[in-house]
Amino acid sequence: MDQESLNWIFVCNESEIEMNDLKRFDYKDKTFCIYKLKDGIYATDGLCTHEEFHLEDGLVMHEEIECPMHQGIFDIKSGKAVSAPACVDLKIYKIKVEENKIYIKL
Repeated sequence: MDQESLNWIFVCNESEIEMNDLKRFDYKDKTFCIYKLKDGIYATDGLCTHEEFHLEDGLVMHEEIECPMHQGIFDIKSGKAVSAPACVDLKIYKIKVEENKIYIKL
C-alpha cells in the first residue's frame, strides 16, 4: 500500500448521511463533520472555532453550518466564517466516494 492511500480514512457509507445534513466523525483525537449537499460530500473540522463547541447538532442550510451554541455560521465548502461570533475559518478536508463509501484525507 503506497503512502497516498494510507492518508484516506474510511468514514461511513454514503447512505448514512441524509441530504443537506451532516455526520460527526471522530478519528484519533480530532472531530470532523461530513456533509452531504446536492453537489457532493464535504468535510470540515467538527468543532466551532468560536468556543470549540461540537457542530454535529448544528443546522445545515444553504450550504452553511450554523453552530448550535452561539449561531456562528460557516460556509461548508470553503470553511469560511460568515457570521459572528465565529471569525476564524474552519479547516476543510478532501473527500472521495468509492463504491458508496466515503473517505476523508487526513
